[in-house]
Amino acid sequence: MNKKQLQRLLRIILPVGTVISLFFVPWPLVWAWVLPLPPTIPDQLNEALDHGFDGIIVYVDQTGKEPEFYAAGWHNRAEKILARPDALFKMASIGKLYDAVSITKLVHEDLLDLDKTVADYFPDLADRIEYADKITLSMLVQHRSGIPNYTNTPDFWVNPPKSKEETLARILDLPANFEPNTDYEYCNTNYLLLTMLIEKVTGLSKFQYIKKSILTPLGLKNTYESIHQVELEEVMSGYYVGVEEDIKATDYGSMLATAEDVGTFLRALNDGTVFKDGEQEIYSSLYKYNHTGLIPGYQSIAEYHKGLDLVVVQFVNTTNFDGYTWNLSEIVYNRIVKIISKR
Repeated sequence: MNKKQLQRLLRIILPVGTVISLFFVPWPLVWAWVLPLPPTIPDQLNEALDHGFDGIIVYVDQTGKEPEFYAAGWHNRAEKILARPDALFKMASIGKLYDAVSITKLVHEDLLDLDKTVADYFPDLADRIEYADKITLSMLVQHRSGIPNYTNTPDFWVNPPKSKEETLARILDLPANFEPNTDYEYCNTNYLLLTMLIEKVTGLSKFQYIKKSILTPLGLKNTYESIHQVELEEVMSGYYVGVEEDIKATDYGSMLATAEDVGTFLRALNDGTVFKDGEQEIYSSLYKYNHTGLIPGYQSIAEYHKGLDLVVVQFVNTTNFDGYTWNLSEIVYNRIVKIISKR
């Protein structure tokens, strides 16, 4: 069945009002969703390229089987370098899992207290962040602070700040979006404050602490703090729809890693081996065990599927502003998991 045949069929079986709404349906997404499931992951990746992605990496780790590595499309489109499964990739908000584990470990060591407030830890911000005396550490981790999100401030992605201080300055003295713990709103400012707090109590950079407490114990050697610590040619290029040039050299503050390193960390998070005795109970009360990431040019999904005892990490190096490429990447990811479940 081709796309026109699908449209005709839906007009026959759906009510008139729904048929009218079909003119506003994102048909490429519907088409990606209803296509027959390919027999293999490489087939699905090639299909993803047909949908408009420049490059895609997938890592699969299922208990009892050897890890699987896949890549399709371009590592670097301009230089015609094919995608590599071992490429470094900007993980974006997947890094929040590493942050939450770090906070857990510091709480377990009695260096932090989940019930203490922003004002307790940052007295100089008490009058510059609304409700600073009511926003607890746990609310920051759980995105229940009400603090404005710095990535929503004007021109953030066009002219990203050069430091944590510049970033934080974007939201100082702004009114809260809601009173603490009365609502949920995903907020990068929360994790900026957590970063500053980790550094304050440890005397290390956040990444140094992550390396010491998470990466080294797990034997992860392909996870890095930023693009400034790696050879750029090792980083998969990032593309924004409508922009011709590669934007991988732009620094939005993201950690980088191979899909394998992210997958190894994710399994250790879900099976508990990243934790010492007593830490996992703290973490489970704080944060989730899977995550996604999205910044210009880079989108990622890292999930553990308990019923299959399966970790699947997917990196896609093509994004746009309206969410279309994100929805498409989720469809591709879910189809990959379905292919695995049918094997």
